[in-house]
Amino acid sequence: MKHLLTPRAILLASALAIAPAAYAETPADTLVIAATIDDIISLDPAQTFEFSGNDVNRNTYDRLVDFDPLDMEAGFKPSLAESWEMSEDGMSITFTMREGVTFHSGNPVRAEDAAWSLQRVVKLNKTPAFILTQFGFTPENVEEKITFDGNKLTLNLDKAYAQSFILNCLTAMVASVVDKETVMANAEGEDFGNTWLNTNEAGSGAFELAAWRPNEAVQLIAYEDYWRGASEMKRVVVRNVPESSAQRLLLEQGDIDAARDLTPTDVEALSEAEGIKIQNEPRGRILYMGLNQKDELLSNPAVIEAMKYLVDYEGITNSFLKGMFVTHQSFLPQGYLGELKENPWTYDVEKAKQILADAGIEGGTVTTKIRDLREYIDVAQTLQGAMAEVGLTLEIEQMTGAQVLDAYRAREVPIFLGEWGPDYSDPNTNAATFAYNPDNSDEAKATGLLAWRNAYAVPTEMGEATEAATLEQDSEKRGQMYRDIQKQYQAEAPIIPLFQRIANTGLQENVQNWNTGGAVTSVMYHQVTKGE
Repeated sequence: MKHLLTPRAILLASALAIAPAAYAETPADTLVIAATIDDIISLDPAQTFEFSGNDVNRNTYDRLVDFDPLDMEAGFKPSLAESWEMSEDGMSITFTMREGVTFHSGNPVRAEDAAWSLQRVVKLNKTPAFILTQFGFTPENVEEKITFDGNKLTLNLDKAYAQSFILNCLTAMVASVVDKETVMANAEGEDFGNTWLNTNEAGSGAFELAAWRPNEAVQLIAYEDYWRGASEMKRVVVRNVPESSAQRLLLEQGDIDAARDLTPTDVEALSEAEGIKIQNEPRGRILYMGLNQKDELLSNPAVIEAMKYLVDYEGITNSFLKGMFVTHQSFLPQGYLGELKENPWTYDVEKAKQILADAGIEGGTVTTKIRDLREYIDVAQTLQGAMAEVGLTLEIEQMTGAQVLDAYRAREVPIFLGEWGPDYSDPNTNAATFAYNPDNSDEAKATGLLAWRNAYAVPTEMGEATEAATLEQDSEKRGQMYRDIQKQYQAEAPIIPLFQRIANTGLQENVQNWNTGGAVTSVMYHQVTKGE
């Protein structure tokens, strides 16, 4: 049995095949977006771990709980689960499912589907599975640990975690609830439908996937029976347009409604354009430099320390990254519990040169493999110039987003320049990947951990502190624990946070209620409307 697209979805998919290079004017019920989406590798929620793939899944699937970026104080909120209750000993949490919700197939959303979806993530053990397995779930025990009875779903945990930590993890895209019957009807062998879900969807979200052509476009169609009410935007078209100048031109011509990857120069130009507005939103994405500890030169503590002084933080954020990033040298984004405001490093070539000289390091050559985005290339080239001044040679290799991620997850990138975005609104989302790596062996294949990707054997003390912070119920104490971890991290870690992203979206003036998801989630199309 194969999953059948609805007639409306078939029409939209056909439209993708014949869509012209540019749209004359976007229809009132259609949202057309230009963005860089070449990083999509898979659309299976159990596997997707890229920014653009998460954008798609955020709109095609629902989760037990969700996060409202417009209400930071409220945090998580009910979604497919209308309520939940912790056991007295804190070792389990039980969710009561919302009645009357259906998947895009028409099948009812059941507690069985929710339990199976979470079990499936653990059994497949793809990159984002660690978000769930950190609660003690394994392929061997998950069917006993995650259970359902009628309309209730229970998670049995290995420790008495803070309730906010559990719920925040369940807002992550990996916790999306999939249609068990539809997915298993399309399963191949023991893949739990992974092959099929790489290019299809089986969700209950506000939009259905109509078509995806890698490196070209994604098209979504509104699900008319969505339990929160159908979206006013009946179609969403996301076109892969990597160049900011091209996005700007399309916006000025009226061919698109939103441009998501604008350079400071184009933002400045568009801010004066008639009928166009610029919306700025702080994002949780941290641009960082990872120094692979498998590289003999980069594993030297003196080189790690020197590299922190070879980044022209002020010069970069006042020039080609102006308005796109702010200097931020700790792994928790601004606005998170436990954020650290101190930025201890400045651009100081002479200091870096002295650090290397004191260690007897006279030169060396390393490589960076970077995604072919203008901002990454510019940062790499600036770093290349600074490194040359201290006798170090940086070779730059440009690749597509997917190619870079594949190499990075295989621990094959000596110096990585790129971004990390939080997976949920809890501070552990970044602490658990920057400052936790219990098994640094190649065999561990802990691709979801930045520490592992960079072969950083996190000190035992730091890893234990990261674990302990997930159990602390007192928010003030918990916040201080994360600040202490980050101070130790800044002092010695080879993964160096540099900047925090600011989202600059160019919008047609009539586009209303646009939101990129703030610091904690992905873009949402359900609430978008168009005025006159």
